[in-house]
Amino acid sequence: MMGWYGNGMSSGGWVFIGLFWIALIALIAWLVLRLLPSNRKPRFAPVMPGQRLATPGPESPFEILDRRLAEGDIDAQTYETHRSALAAARGGHR
Repeated sequence: MMGWYGNGMSSGGWVFIGLFWIALIALIAWLVLRLLPSNRKPRFAPVMPGQRLATPGPESPFEILDRRLAEGDIDAQTYETHRSALAAARGGHR
């Protein structure tokens, strides 16, 4: 018969081709899932003592002052003096 070259592919060849295609499809699926943005919530590590929580934006002067008092960087008298000065500078608005 014309067109036949040998006995065709052996069973080992078919197994190899099947495994090759499975691996290729799995690789493509993994790459697509890895590169597309995810809607999963990020995992947060527990907050350790002394560690600050991340805030969505920059701290206001009042928040900085409150944090410094809470951390013991300034005393209550300095806190009240600075807080009064900030309130006066802002016209009494926090």
